Amino acid sequence: MDKVDLVVSGYATNMVAPALPVIMQHNRTFLSLFGLAVNTEFNYPNYFSFTPTGGPQPKQSFSKGFFEVAMQQNPQPKTLALVGADAEFPHNALDGARALAKQAGLKVVYDKSYPPSTTDYTPIVRAIQATEPDLVFVASYPPDTVGMIRAAHEVGLKAKLFGGGMVGLQSTAIKAQLGPLLNGVVDYDFWLPWASFATPEAKAFLKVYQSRAAAAGVDVLGYYIPPFAYAYLQVLQQAVEGTKSLDQDKLADYLRTHNFKTTAGDIKFAPGGEWAEAQVMEVQFRGLKTNEVSQFTDPNTEVILWPPKDKTGNVIYPYTEAQH
Repeated sequence: MDKVDLVVSGYATNMVAPALPVIMQHNRTFLSLFGLAVNTEFNYPNYFSFTPTGGPQPKQSFSKGFFEVAMQQNPQPKTLALVGADAEFPHNALDGARALAKQAGLKVVYDKSYPPSTTDYTPIVRAIQATEPDLVFVASYPPDTVGMIRAAHEVGLKAKLFGGGMVGLQSTAIKAQLGPLLNGVVDYDFWLPWASFATPEAKAFLKVYQSRAAAAGVDVLGYYIPPFAYAYLQVLQQAVEGTKSLDQDKLADYLRTHNFKTTAGDIKFAPGGEWAEAQVMEVQFRGLKTNEVSQFTDPNTEVILWPPKDKTGNVIYPYTEAQH
C-alpha cells in the first residue's frame, strides 16, 4: 500500500466500504465505482464516488425516481412493501426508501431482508403478496433480482409498481436472460444513449467499445459500467494534468474544486465525495417479445419515466397492465 499513490476501486458498496478504513489509514485519495453512500459514516475528505447518486441525500437519490413516479399516479398509492438482501448496499438503499416513504405518507406493510444465500424467492414474494401492497420496492443484487422477477411471475404479483432498486437490470446479459419477464418492471438506471447527458463524445466512445466488446467477452451494449469506468479515468487524468502531480492532497483539492466533462456527463463533487447533482433515472421495461439483445437498443423497450428532463414516456400503471 505504501507504494501506491492513488487508489481507484469498485464495484459495489460491499466491496468499497471494507477498503475505506485501510485507505484512510494510508491517507490515499480514493475513487470508487458504484458504491452507494459509502462515505456517510466515515466522512473521509479524500474519498470520491463515481455513482450518479448524489446531492445532499445520496441514499434517497437512489430511489427518488421510483417514489416520484408512484406518487404522481391517480389515485395515489397508499401502501408499500420493502425487501432486500441483508448486505450493505441494500441496507443503504432501503434506508433511503424508508425516508422517502415517510415523506410521501405511505404505510409500510412489509419490511424484511433475506440472507444473501437465498435461492428460492417464491416464499418471499408470496409473503409480500399477502400484505396486498400498492408498491413493492426491491433492493437486490443481480442473482436476487433474477430470482425475485421470476418469483413475481410465478406468484402473479399484483402490485401497482414493482422494482425500484434492482441491480442487474442494467446488464445486457441479464436483460436478455429475462426478456419479456421484464415487461412492466420499473427500476433505476444510470446511463442510456437516449438520455440527455449522452453527448456525441459519449456515444462515440460507446461505438468504439461495442466494436470490441464481443471479442473481449464483455457486455455487448455497455450502457451501464463502461461509461462510468471510462469517466472516472477521465476525471483522474484531468486532475493529474491539472495539478501536474500525484500528491494526495493536491489531487483531492483539485477533485473537490473543479468541474469535469466526461462520458457520464458533467460532474462536480460535493462535500463527502458524492456527486453534487444526482443523475439517477427511473425507467420502465415494456414491449419485450423475445430474449434478443437487439431489442434493448430500442428506446421504446426501456422508457425513461424520470427525471422530467430525460423523460421519454409515461408509466404504464399498474404493473399487471404493462406485462404484455
